[in-house]
Amino acid sequence: MEIPAGTYCRAAIGDPLHGPYHDEEYGFPVETDAALFERLVLEINQAGLSWATILRKRAGFRQAYRGFDIDAVAAFDQSDVARLLADASIIRNRLKIAAAIENARRLQAIRVQDGSFRAWLDRHHPRDKSEWVKLFKSTFRFTGGEIVGEFLLSTGYLPGAHHINCPVAKLVIAKNPAWNRIVGYHD
Repeated sequence: MEIPAGTYCRAAIGDPLHGPYHDEEYGFPVETDAALFERLVLEINQAGLSWATILRKRAGFRQAYRGFDIDAVAAFDQSDVARLLADASIIRNRLKIAAAIENARRLQAIRVQDGSFRAWLDRHHPRDKSEWVKLFKSTFRFTGGEIVGEFLLSTGYLPGAHHINCPVAKLVIAKNPAWNRIVGYHD
């Protein structure tokens, strides 16, 4: 069966930029807090831009945000904000930078309560997208519907990252993402 035109799967297959992300990360469960935080920061920064722009700048984001170490980012001060605003290797948007720093601080509080970002996500799972959006908006900054939806798709908390005919869909399911653990779920 063919993957329909207009899907991310169809566009990503064989693409040197999108292909590796699609084939190895998108929709797969994410284990570490740093990787989850990275995905959240990248999704926030993608707002209003193409995903290709974010993928091209990903290495710059990793360096600028100290490997997405939550404690390091939570400790950023005004000199760090100035540094980030001057860093052409990332998206230089004051609101997105402020959201990353504040969200790191909020993740510190989540870790105190739940042990980890992933444990917090697991504690709130399952929810439908609208419930997730409400939760994220009340917990984090700069997290609208599209940002939350893509974050949850990309980290395996919502189904639908891959078209059912995409060969990667079977690989994702084999890793047992959170959405696949819902009793009675059917494609």
